[in-house]
Amino acid sequence: METINPQPKNNQLLKILGVGFGIAVTIGGTIGTGILRKPGPIANALGDPWLIMGVWILVSIYALLGVLCTIELGVTFPKAGAWYVYAKRAFGGYAGFVVGFNSWLGTSSATAFGAFTMSEYIALLLPKTAGYETYMSISILVGLGLLHWIGLRTASRAQEIMSVAKGVGLFGFVIICFVYGDAVTPTQVVETTAQAVQKGSMIGALIFALQAIFYTYDGWHTAAYFAEEDADPARNLPKSMLGGLALIVAIYLLVNAAILYILPMPVLQQSKLAAADAITLIFGEQSGKIVTFFLMISILGIVNAQVMFNPRVLYSMGRDGLFFKQATRVNAGGTPSIAMPLSVAMAVVFILSGKEASGKLSDIATFFFVIGYTSGFASLLYLRKTEPDIPRPWKVPGYPFIPWIVLIASLAFLIGAGFQDPGSSVYALGFLVLSYPLYLGMKRLNRG
Repeated sequence: METINPQPKNNQLLKILGVGFGIAVTIGGTIGTGILRKPGPIANALGDPWLIMGVWILVSIYALLGVLCTIELGVTFPKAGAWYVYAKRAFGGYAGFVVGFNSWLGTSSATAFGAFTMSEYIALLLPKTAGYETYMSISILVGLGLLHWIGLRTASRAQEIMSVAKGVGLFGFVIICFVYGDAVTPTQVVETTAQAVQKGSMIGALIFALQAIFYTYDGWHTAAYFAEEDADPARNLPKSMLGGLALIVAIYLLVNAAILYILPMPVLQQSKLAAADAITLIFGEQSGKIVTFFLMISILGIVNAQVMFNPRVLYSMGRDGLFFKQATRVNAGGTPSIAMPLSVAMAVVFILSGKEASGKLSDIATFFFVIGYTSGFASLLYLRKTEPDIPRPWKVPGYPFIPWIVLIASLAFLIGAGFQDPGSSVYALGFLVLSYPLYLGMKRLNRG
């Protein structure tokens, strides 16, 4: 349900969003190409269908526990910006600045990589556009920016339509595989599992698989960025986040089950785009374009969500004096009128740096997004002690065990990712060092 659209007063965001949008932006901000691309590399690492499904279920449980924690934070502090808001409240301005600015930069790089990837799929469908991917990527972002400039109501409706299309497409894929596909024989599964076990370290394979699935789940918290714009966050945010995650988990597990049902393990282990290979196996070579088109729409949904939520971080930082005050300006449609174009411009800068650079930065950003989760879970534990009497419309069940479980799991992920990609750790340390003078500069500028 949406309320009547009032004009923003004193640069305040509009409180017009409801459960439908919350579910849509959770799905749109999470499901991208990962679920269609990652099954092949994960199968190559693990080799056993039951182990593959088990790891997906394990990360699904992590996401569920994370959602339970984030709901408490979101309804207790219903402000735009999510992790930034919680870190600043718990640990002060510098911690908030690091989390918020890193979130903004990381999302900008992910937005750039998503737009570039979408332009590549357009080139596959329309070969005459090949060679113009950079221009198409920029055009995609500018087009989405113009859409968002119209206002929150239009942008939210667009997100809902994209998310519905994405969900229907993925459920349709599952039905097609089980109805029209032929099941893999048990003999094929046993033989390839035995070969996979002989390959070497199962621990390393599990770490790789967990990291890959963490990547596909990034975005489960997206609805929290819009808590300030929800008509009734205490009532709607739990339904939005839990409902959105339930659909994501169902889609992820069913898509994996469908792929494992139809693709022999040796084929799946070599697959770079398992969904396309599955559809091709059923309907022939020409059908692969259907999956390519769906991938394009899927990426558009996640890029739209990023263009939508990323400016909210700058808006909140500007309001707190940790970014330029102009970032708090809101146009008549409820869109941050400075923060949104600035976020799009930053993504364009990453596009101009080239796909390889933006892709690498996007991979590193995943590491930093988990740092955001970690700061959120730590904030929940800390604020329960320092502000025990503040009204909490929702309290995470199983406190303090659930927050500690996801905090430890997040730290374990960061340690594992740091060992596998030391560059992420170096970048993190460098960011902490360089961000402090920038933080002081912003505070001094806003005092002046």
